Amino acid sequence: MPALKTLPEARLDKWLWSARIFKTRTIAANACKNGRVSRHGVNLKPSSTVKAGDIIDVKKPPVTYSFKIISCIEQRVGAKLVDRVYENVTDPRQYEQLDMVRLSGFVNRARGMGRPTKKDRRALDTFSDPVTYGFDDDDDYDEFDFDE
Repeated sequence: MPALKTLPEARLDKWLWSARIFKTRTIAANACKNGRVSRHGVNLKPSSTVKAGDIIDVKKPPVTYSFKIISCIEQRVGAKLVDRVYENVTDPRQYEQLDMVRLSGFVNRARGMGRPTKKDRRALDTFSDPVTYGFDDDDDYDEFDFDE
């Protein structure tokens, strides 16, 4: 395996980009500026330095991921080398929450997603239709007096 060029410490935005947590360094810097990256509950600036052993929390709604830094790097690495750069220590409950959001699917559509397609609308209708509790359309409801 190729050797990583490790440093004693690294800029946070460069580390987030090089560890493949964010696609570009600009996106990583904006996440820091918007308070989505923290260490021990304190929001970090893009120019903050991180070192090996730090645990960084990254909020990517609806999940807050936690990463333990194994090595500080400032050059982007291949996807196969990511496990040598950080360890994912995210709480399993965060992944359960992500699964719940995926299952609910269409109820909370993100703003700007446009109109739902026919398939989306049908899935939304079947998800949000009230349960009929065994009554059929053919049942005779006149024999029940619901006003009493």
